[in-house]
Amino acid sequence: MPTAADSLFRALADPTRRAIFERLTRNGEQTVHALTERSGVSQPMVSKHLSALKRARLVRNRRQGRETHYRATPEALAPLVDWIGHYSTFWREKFDRLGDVLERMDK
Repeated sequence: MPTAADSLFRALADPTRRAIFERLTRNGEQTVHALTERSGVSQPMVSKHLSALKRARLVRNRRQGRETHYRATPEALAPLVDWIGHYSTFWREKFDRLGDVLERMDK
């Protein structure tokens, strides 16, 4: 069964999706039209990428008239931050042990 972290990794694996998410995070809410203008891909592709980001809960949308506005939900990155935190502790311990071994070898 896929975890929340799996969903986030899958959504952020694509460079276009990452760029869209970063843009929404940096610049705030934007319409699909505005995102398409600067993405370098077609509007249907931007919509497809936004759907993937929405499934991962990385973006939310609201309709206003004929336009759909999207905004980033960076708090959805929490499972990813937790995952990275777990492995950073793991690797820090491994590197500390390696340092100890190397010091003993130098003596």
